[in-house]
Amino acid sequence: MTNNDVLRRLRYTFDLSDDKMIKIFAQADLEVTREQISNWLKKDDDPDYKNCSDVQLSTFLNGFINEKRGKKEGEQPKPEKKINNNIIFRKLKIALDLKDEDILEILLLADLRISRHELSAFFRRPDHKHFRQCKDQILRNFLHGVQLMYRPESDPDTEFQW
Repeated sequence: MTNNDVLRRLRYTFDLSDDKMIKIFAQADLEVTREQISNWLKKDDDPDYKNCSDVQLSTFLNGFINEKRGKKEGEQPKPEKKINNNIIFRKLKIALDLKDEDILEILLLADLRISRHELSAFFRRPDHKHFRQCKDQILRNFLHGVQLMYRPESDPDTEFQW
């Protein structure tokens, strides 16, 4: 999955306006313009399409955590220079205050059944012997399940097509 896909799906699921997205970026100390957001959300074949970098998506997710959970006192976490599906998954888990049982239920909404052990492997340190790389399919199904949970009234015609 591309960073732009993740950004588009979160915007749709939580019905985030441009102003709200600008505010979320600002909560993680990054100023962005409406034009930047618009270009990140465009389809890949649009001439104005711009890639959302790892640092930009990481900053957005840090701001999303601040938005959903409240901003912590003191120094804010620095955005990762390189992110992967495991980091995205972990940040969304934190932002939405999800426990393992909640995530398993969300994945079931998207017709994906995994064990608690498989799930915990995604949140381990990369050097742990039971660490497992989170594949696009898992993250895609998680985002789809989040959409079904937080925006159940969404029209199937306007849902993201996998």
